[in-house]
Amino acid sequence: MKTLALLLALCAAPLAAQQTMTADEFDAYTKGKTLFYGKTGQAYGAEIYHENRRVEWSFLDGDCKEGEWYEADGLICFVYENNPNPQCWSFIKGANGLIARFENRPDTTELYEANEGAEKMLCLGPKVGV
Repeated sequence: MKTLALLLALCAAPLAAQQTMTADEFDAYTKGKTLFYGKTGQAYGAEIYHENRRVEWSFLDGDCKEGEWYEADGLICFVYENNPNPQCWSFIKGANGLIARFENRPDTTELYEANEGAEKMLCLGPKVGV
């Protein structure tokens, strides 16, 4: 019986560690940081997390979009200047950083934190034409 209890406790520990972050936990973890995200071993994008839940996102192409995030139904939702439709994610704190699942289409996108701001996120500014 002790062996079964120990086995169940060991199996439950990883599940407990997989709890979705609350808005307060997400804010405490991200505020003031620049996080780089990867997908399937490739760089995907970066986001700067400012005060008051304001953000700047880039696909690492120099084009940055300002936005903000909020909590809705236990998810972290983002809206950006170029897209007012909420993009909602669940975040889990893994052993190597955040794991993010795009809940609008959970079968399509899962990102992982690649590193925190060792380099700067480049924003080139508005495009000026002739």
